[in-house]
Amino acid sequence: MAEPLLRALNRLREDLLSDERLVRAVASGKRRSDVPRWRRVELRYVDLKAGRHLQMTAYDDRQAHTSNHLLRSAAGEASTDARDALDDLLDEPFGNWHVETTTHSHQLRVTKKGEALVHSAERTEAVEPDRGHDQEKKRLLEESDPVFAALGITDAQGRVKPTRRAKLRQVEEFLRLLDATISEALEKKHLRTPTPEDPLRIVDLGCGNAYLTFAAHRFLTHVRGLPVHVVGADVKQQSADHNSEVARSLGIPEGEASFVVGSIEGVALDPAPEVVLALHACDTATDDALSRAVSWGAPVVLAAPCCHHDVAAQLRKARTPGPYAMLTRHGILRERFADTLTDALRASLLRIEGYRVDVVEFVESEHTPRNTLLRAVRTGAPVKGGGVVKEYDELVGEWGITPRLSELLGRTPAGT
Repeated sequence: MAEPLLRALNRLREDLLSDERLVRAVASGKRRSDVPRWRRVELRYVDLKAGRHLQMTAYDDRQAHTSNHLLRSAAGEASTDARDALDDLLDEPFGNWHVETTTHSHQLRVTKKGEALVHSAERTEAVEPDRGHDQEKKRLLEESDPVFAALGITDAQGRVKPTRRAKLRQVEEFLRLLDATISEALEKKHLRTPTPEDPLRIVDLGCGNAYLTFAAHRFLTHVRGLPVHVVGADVKQQSADHNSEVARSLGIPEGEASFVVGSIEGVALDPAPEVVLALHACDTATDDALSRAVSWGAPVVLAAPCCHHDVAAQLRKARTPGPYAMLTRHGILRERFADTLTDALRASLLRIEGYRVDVVEFVESEHTPRNTLLRAVRTGAPVKGGGVVKEYDELVGEWGITPRLSELLGRTPAGT
């Protein structure tokens, strides 16, 4: 139920000013008629030589700006610096606040009418704030989280296995993109606000050992406090049996996670999922996943392609246009070009279908050679002016190729 915004912010302010309770807070988004100075601001308390400070990391479109505001000196003397900085931040017209405390998770969203919708969830286990200053990027899920032990990424003592560190980094970075994408989709109402009666529906296509399925469930439920139901789909019955056992070992209720057997193009889900995930689906399996997402009308899609054999094979047979022979003469260059061309065409086809698409690097290449991710949010807005369609038709016509995704979507270039 909506409530006055000032009252809701004042309630959150108590947690934000409590260095004993606050774990982390994030302000993001904008309100209907006003834009904040920063795109996103993260808050937490850190212990420096001069005493305890409220650390604010503010992000604009290009970089992060970190500032530390004294709360209490090393001698125990109180300061108004942190309070004043926080009050200035609360005056900014952010559309969303996500506040994590040692015992609760609070999500505040500002409505079009300027009121506040607040959802609060109690943690199943209390956590301790990390106030270290010199540290790597804050993890969304701690290495000691039981989900990583259940997935075989950490040992019984919560230590990352040397051979699984790259997998941990991959999952962590994927969660960051999932977190940011879902937050933006909720803010702009491309994605409905989930409720316990009607949770957010997520499917991981080609889930395998379900690293993403379990990590997404753990993060969204235990950190974000969102009610969700995740489904892992894979062609192997062995995967479904294994993943169901892992879910039971983690104590996940049946209504929050399930695993089905079937191909990407054949799996039936009713009601349709709202968030579609596909990590490293091989070759045209990524196209299958994107096509299913479009057919479901999924508001959010995150897909990290693997190999791109289909277009690479077509390039070997097709006539190379104009002066571009040097791009396809050598096998290694042809394959790299095929990777870029394939994902560019996938992004264009999704735009034509009414999605806003970003193609991003989701983890550094030192951790995996396959680090491109297609992030798509369905806006439903029609393509204006036909520019995207025209460019797509000209590109595939010039190179003489037919992307698998275009066939799955029932689309052929103009004039063919």
